[in-house]
Amino acid sequence: MSELALDTQLEAISPARLAWIRFKRHRLAMVSGGFLIFIYLTAAFCEFVTPYGTDTRNVQAINAPPMTIRFQIFDDKGDFHLQPFVYGYDMHVNEDTWMREYSENPEKMYPIYFFSSGEHYQLWNLFETDLHLFTAGEEGYIHLFGTDQLGRDLFSRVFYGARVSLSIGVVGVLLTLFLGVLLGGLAGYIGGLVDRAVQRLIEVLQSLPTLPLWMALSAALPVAWSPIGVYFGITLILSLFGWPALARQVRGKFLALREEDFVMSARLLGASKMRVIFKHMLPSFNSHLIATATLAVPGMILGETALSFLGIGLRPPVVSWGVLMQQAQNYQVIVLTPWLLIPGLFVVLSVMAFNLLGDGLRDAVDPYSTGGQS
Repeated sequence: MSELALDTQLEAISPARLAWIRFKRHRLAMVSGGFLIFIYLTAAFCEFVTPYGTDTRNVQAINAPPMTIRFQIFDDKGDFHLQPFVYGYDMHVNEDTWMREYSENPEKMYPIYFFSSGEHYQLWNLFETDLHLFTAGEEGYIHLFGTDQLGRDLFSRVFYGARVSLSIGVVGVLLTLFLGVLLGGLAGYIGGLVDRAVQRLIEVLQSLPTLPLWMALSAALPVAWSPIGVYFGITLILSLFGWPALARQVRGKFLALREEDFVMSARLLGASKMRVIFKHMLPSFNSHLIATATLAVPGMILGETALSFLGIGLRPPVVSWGVLMQQAQNYQVIVLTPWLLIPGLFVVLSVMAFNLLGDGLRDAVDPYSTGGQS
């Protein structure tokens, strides 16, 4: 293909299509995007995906280790089939440490049934059903990630916690985007006194130590608040201190755009300031905002996890990754029950996935980028 024909073909491709072509080159970003879609869907349907509720206890398995899935190739009659199952626990108390110790009992074989009936639940508080992705039947039990000190299934609690932790990241970033775009846009477009006031506010907020301030404001939330109230309170706190960096970026972009011809035309036609900002100027760098928002979500997730881990964020009975990690605050727990750190693994994987996805989006929407080649 000649160079002229290639240039003509590139000109015919829309900016969105060109960004998608660049994004597909970034393999890690594609994999990260797939992982995040999976984890968000799992969190959205966690009642169906998990075999138990957050408070269901198994008194036969307190602080029990994760179970291993096995496969039975032939049934009792010698017929071939691929039936997954788990072995039940045998428990005894260690005479030296007085800790419960568990071992697999091959005589307790619990088949795993898919799309089977189990505990009743309300999906999104709208539909009542008892259908679960998998269960161990009425006679058995299954704990793929082990159990905690009360015998609650950690696998179920991790995915229930994902709904809270991941939604705080998204809701918090939406509030951050709104404040950053509104204040940064007004500062860059109007200028003058508004610009100076927003700049001084940004400087004050960025000079404050973030974590101690989060801790102080979170501790000030009333203890009598409902779990939903605490959830929105923590989300608002994280958002209030996340917008200054975005506001400065938006301000710089608006300073460059406000003298462009299409902005001047809109002003001469009598468009209001808010219409010029949101209707004409903002869409010109939507792709940059999407990439910035994707990179900001991990900060929100880590903020909630840190506050809840320290005991001043979300509190039980709310289940989040930070609340779950409160159980692993001392050395003895980590040594004797290391599976309680599994929620931390999900935090690490989700934060890495968001960062890689954000890097891929930033490379894709930057016209001067060569694209990710990883």
